[in-house]
Amino acid sequence: MRIFIFINFLLASTMILGLAACEPEMISSGNDFQRKYSTARRALEAGNYDSAIRSYEALIPNSGPLEPRLRLEYAHALLRAGRFDEATQVANSLAAGSSGSARAAALAVSGTAQHESALVDIRGGTAGASTVTLLRAADAALSEMLVLDAGMDPLGTMASRRSEIAQDLKRLGAVN
Repeated sequence: MRIFIFINFLLASTMILGLAACEPEMISSGNDFQRKYSTARRALEAGNYDSAIRSYEALIPNSGPLEPRLRLEYAHALLRAGRFDEATQVANSLAAGSSGSARAAALAVSGTAQHESALVDIRGGTAGASTVTLLRAADAALSEMLVLDAGMDPLGTMASRRSEIAQDLKRLGAVN
């Protein structure tokens, strides 16, 4: 639950900063785009993840300078929908082309998605070498996120998740 509060805070902060940095005429095609974005965002916040995913998929190709922020929200919708591999892929792609706080935000989603994917394996009794790899990748992403912008973790949610990952690795007999 804490991760979702953190990610919602993170997404809202990122979007506000992004909108403040853009000139009004730069925000894609005006009212229609804003209406479609509001629909996507409301769906995400209401827990209608499949609807949010479809909406973001339609918006991203025409999002202009807002594309990175919409891709981050799209990755978050995938994460919340339990589509962890896809969320990881989108977030990692975004992180690869970003720096600073934008990279940190993408790494937070990536690390969380990888950890949640590993937890599915652990709970399902199918944990193995690939699960250990996921846990290590999640830890690396969250570690870098905290180095890049520790202020994005005001409640210690990501630091706490890193502790959980260390415990998971220990239970699996993997040395971190």
